[in-house]
Amino acid sequence: MSNSPETPDIRFDGRVAIVTGAGTGLGRSHAMALAARGALVVVNDLGGGPDAPESAVEQVATEIRALGGQALSHGANVTDADQVQDMVNVALEKWGRIDILVNNAGILRDKSFSKMTLDEFRQVLDVHVFGSVVCTKMVWDHMKKAGYGRIVMTSSSSGIYGNFGQTNYGTAKMGLIGFMNVLHLEGQKYGVHVNSLAPTAATQMTEGLLSEASLSLMSTESVSAGLLYLVSEQAPSRLILCAGAGGYAASKIYETEGVYLTPDQQTPEQVAAHVEAITDPADQAPFEQGFEQTMKFVSKAAEHAGIDLKGSLV
Repeated sequence: MSNSPETPDIRFDGRVAIVTGAGTGLGRSHAMALAARGALVVVNDLGGGPDAPESAVEQVATEIRALGGQALSHGANVTDADQVQDMVNVALEKWGRIDILVNNAGILRDKSFSKMTLDEFRQVLDVHVFGSVVCTKMVWDHMKKAGYGRIVMTSSSSGIYGNFGQTNYGTAKMGLIGFMNVLHLEGQKYGVHVNSLAPTAATQMTEGLLSEASLSLMSTESVSAGLLYLVSEQAPSRLILCAGAGGYAASKIYETEGVYLTPDQQTPEQVAAHVEAITDPADQAPFEQGFEQTMKFVSKAAEHAGIDLKGSLV
């Protein structure tokens, strides 16, 4: 399918992007793809940088420069606020702006919950969730002041739908959806769009989990195509884009219409008796913010009680 006037080329000329966990795998693919379309890229991964010339992260930056792009490497630990602040400062000193943040850094510590230690649980949350929080915090005010920003969280089907042996990873990845939802609301009037990517690709994280035939179909480049859309000027906000093996889909959270139970019916037995109606998806709808749920429930109760709430709900 070729481009048409309705789908102009997506470019990032002059835009500055930070990609975490970019030494290998999806992060490397994201960084290379952004640079190929004109972005000035900060390639981040733990322990890498220009002072460690053989590091994977510096190799990626070198490859970008060899292809005519602009890139610098930085070895900040995403969970360390001082190191991340230094990375942001280096980017601002060199290029004067930060337009894009791709929160991609992550680790795995897979075990069944019974066998998993609390440290193994905490380590995964620290990198995925707190690492994304730290990096986002360090660029947030710059983007608000500039009136422009594109931030992507890296979620996963393991969090959205569940995956055996990944309670730590799944918790972290679903937590990032909540982080996105709130940042979307706080950033929208400043031109800061926040989205989530739920990828699947042949990387170190999927090695040994899938057959060679399956892995051969799962290119990192196909995932990066979706990522580039999420950080483009025409990007939406609050989209969970699922991408892998050339497939693209959106994951959405809906709430059923549910039922109203009168005060005398508000018992666990009546909840059980009405569970089919409670879970009926016929009139389900997505909400833009949590208070909409409260308004729905209170409005139903007020209608039953004959109370006029007009003008009293904010």
